[in-house]
Amino acid sequence: MANTKSAAKNIRKSERRRTINKTRVSTLRTQIKKLRAHLKTKDVEAAVKELVKTIKGVLHKNTAARYKSRLTRSVRALGGSRA
Repeated sequence: MANTKSAAKNIRKSERRRTINKTRVSTLRTQIKKLRAHLKTKDVEAAVKELVKTIKGVLHKNTAARYKSRLTRSVRALGGSRA
């Protein structure tokens, strides 16, 4: 339990941010699954469009860079030049 008003406010802020981040990470994971499905079916146009949506994520900087690199490489391997 918080002892001061500022501590109580920080608890409220943390809870709000946790909820927002949970939603964003869930959305990102769903988009990655969709992109991988397009890659599996070799649908280049859909994969390029999904890649653009997917790379705007909320992960740690290096984790995001790793995902972006690998997914972009996969799309380019299919022939998606605008990835």
